[in-house]
Formats: sequence, structure tokens, C-alpha cells
Amino acid sequence: MTVVTRFAPSPTGMLHLGGVRTALYSWLYARRMQGKFILRVEDTDRERSTEEAVRVILDGMTWLGLTADEGPYYQTQRFDRYRAVIAQMLAAGQAYHCYCTKEELDAVRAEQTARKEKPRYPGTCRNGRAPRPGVQPVVRFRNPTEGAVVVKDLVHGTVTFQNAELDDLIIARSDGTPTYNFCVVVDDMDMGVTHVIRGDDHLNNTPRQMNMLLALGATLPTYAHVPMILGPDGAKLSKRHGAVSVLQYEEEGYLPDALLNYLVRLGWAHGDQEVFTRAEMIAAFDIKDVNKAASAFNPEKLLWLNQQHMMRAEPAALVPHLRAQLRRIGLDSDDQALLEGIILAQRERAKTMKEMALNSRFFFVETVQIDPKAAAKHLAGAGKETLERVRAQLAALGEWTSGSIHAALDELAATLGAGLGKVAQPVRVAVTGTAVSPPIDVTLALLGRHRTLARIDAALGAAAGTEQHG
Repeated sequence: MTVVTRFAPSPTGMLHLGGVRTALYSWLYARRMQGKFILRVEDTDRERSTEEAVRVILDGMTWLGLTADEGPYYQTQRFDRYRAVIAQMLAAGQAYHCYCTKEELDAVRAEQTARKEKPRYPGTCRNGRAPRPGVQPVVRFRNPTEGAVVVKDLVHGTVTFQNAELDDLIIARSDGTPTYNFCVVVDDMDMGVTHVIRGDDHLNNTPRQMNMLLALGATLPTYAHVPMILGPDGAKLSKRHGAVSVLQYEEEGYLPDALLNYLVRLGWAHGDQEVFTRAEMIAAFDIKDVNKAASAFNPEKLLWLNQQHMMRAEPAALVPHLRAQLRRIGLDSDDQALLEGIILAQRERAKTMKEMALNSRFFFVETVQIDPKAAAKHLAGAGKETLERVRAQLAALGEWTSGSIHAALDELAATLGAGLGKVAQPVRVAVTGTAVSPPIDVTLALLGRHRTLARIDAALGAAAGTEQHG
């Protein structure tokens, strides 16, 4: 049997972490089993579905690299198929027209609630009812009234539902549009889905969907309902916890592999391993090993994992992410060697690619703005004299490499009887504008001879002007 999984988001809101983890589990299981992963957009709620939400889903899946083998399919493009199946079920007596009005049903529910009964459709039209003038009927599925539905869930174990507790579900509204629960059934049947992996908020829909699949003569898929993700405070994950669009994580400079690594570990473990490559996740993941208890989102852990992935990645693989962040702050470069060098120099000092880009602005601007406090501390008096000596030493270098720069600054420090820090700090402030940067030899090698000397000259000129003014 070929394993077929699907991710079926509704475009009524943003694609957030809970949805991404469900997509990831479905994608990983299909890849592990060498099966097929389908993307399906469940857009039957036409009032709440938006083009923007569809775009975010597709862009988010692309950024994450969760590529589908089939799709995206759209339910709104399959209405003819749904109508044909509804007609077939009506003809076979598996569904029926219901002419009850909303007011009548509301009154029944109010009485049931008053008697402390579970509100449910009482079956008024189940055995046939004449059409009522002015009432457009809905179509209901004729659910079995006896026996039980046993869900052998891969995460929750065996869950049993009594058919007597399930009422006759509406499968087509009065305007003829099919309902979500019905469309899901037809889609899973037509697409040959073998494993339905979704959030456990859908568990109560499962017995009704199974009954419809059985009525249609379809093979039942295996179900796995994964727990929700909680906020750090144990409450349901919300916007204040970071339940934002997944593309917000791209904007904030997270790597897709780091985010997926973090999410796979929310409810699943493989020994004590914390950091996974994509290939390692595929090799190790099994949906049966997912914990049924909810997991809490930990932003600090995600940041830590992101830096781990930045540290372990090939610099060339990070260049597109760095360029994307630079473009967000109005900078860019296509100098591959420079970009890779910056990544190597900066990745121990940044937890996100956004932070790396912000820390690296001085590499890409024409002139730097020098922080006044840093200038007062490192470019006045003895600092200015040291910088003049550094300028002369660097200008005389035959080759411009981090090794030769380091040797020149070491030699000057020995001549002055000072530590390397005393020599390095004035240069650092002059060329970067602040007192913090990667090692000075690496920084100057990346900046290049021309820009380094030009910035030192500008700093010395500014310092001289300040002294004259003073």
C-alpha cells in the first residue's frame, strides 16, 4: 500500500504554528514511507475564505520547503463532484431532504437544553416529509442509529463513539453548497488518502466522516489526531504567544529548517537528540511516536535552535536568507565571497538572520555613523594617536588578509607596549561605528584595504575637527 497523507488548511486565517506542525507531520510521514503528500485548500467557507490567506498558505509552504506531490487542490473547484455524490446518496436513501426551519430547530434545542440533554437534531424529516412552500431544504446524512464507531487512532489509541449520540449531519446547505465535513469525506475518498493526520480538535468529526465513508463504500483511512500547541503559560496558543502567520518567522530571521526542527520536537522525541537536519527528521519520524499530551511553545528554545542551525549550515546555504534580511533594511550585495565571510564571522554573535543583517550593516554602507560615546572613549587623545599608527602600519601591508592584518596589529601592540585590545578598539570604532564587531582582523579583511583606510581617514578627520573645535 502506498501511504498518502494530506494537509488541508482552511484559508479563513493565517497559517500558524499549529497548522505548520500538522503539515510537517503529514509531510514527514509520507516521505519516511516513500508515499505521497497532497496539499488541499478547504475553501468552502466562501464568506470567510480570502485570497490573501490562500497566498500566505502557499507562500508559507514554499518557504518551509514542504513541497506537495499533488495539489494544491481547491474544494470550490470540485462542487460538481460533491453535487453528484449528494445526488447518489439521496437516490440510495443514505441522505434525505430536511425542511425544518431554523426557528423550529432553535426551539427544539432550547427544550433539549432545558432538560439537560445534549442538543441534537431529532430526526423530524428522516423518514420522509412533504416539501414545504417557501422552505429550501438542506440535505442530511442518514447516520446509523445503532452500534458504535471505533476510531483506532495512532496517537490517542482506541476511541469509541456511540452512533445513538451522533445526529444526522447536514451535508448540503439550503443554497445547495456542500458542507466542510462532507467535502472532506469525498476528497479523502477520491484522493486515496490512507492516513489522516490532523489536530485533535477534529477528533469529534471523525466518527461522522467514517460513517459517510462506509456508506460510500470507501476504504477507511487510518487516523492520527495530534495535540494542540499551548502557550508558555499553558493556555491555548494565541497571538500574544506568537501564534502569528508563519511568514512572520521568516521576517524575523528564523531559518525554515530550524522552525521545522523546533515544531517536530513539540510532542515527538528521538532519544535525546535536539538538533535534526531534514534528512534526519525523515529517517527518524513515525506518527505512532507522537505524544498525546499537549506541548508548550518556548520562544527561547526556538531561538537557541535557530542559532544551532545557523552555526551548522554551509555558509552558502545561508546567503539567500542574509540577502533577504539585508533587502528589508535597504541594503544588498551579490558578492558571494563577502556574504559567506560575513556569515562565518557573525553567526556566533546572532541568533537570527535578521540580527545578523542588522549587526552587519557597516559592511554595506558607504560611510558609517560613529557612535559619539564610542568616539569619545576610543578616538580621542591616545586613541587618535594609536589610530594614526595603525593607519600607517596597515597602509604598508603587502597583502591584505586576516593573517597579515593580525600580525601587523600584534607588532604595533608590542611596539606600544599595549594589549591588542588597546590597538583594536580605535580601529573597530573607526570602521564599524561601534565598539562591537567580529574579530578585528576578520572585519578588516572583509571590508577590504580601500574601505578600511578610507574609514580610518574619515574618523581621524572627524577627531581632528573635534579637537580644533574644542
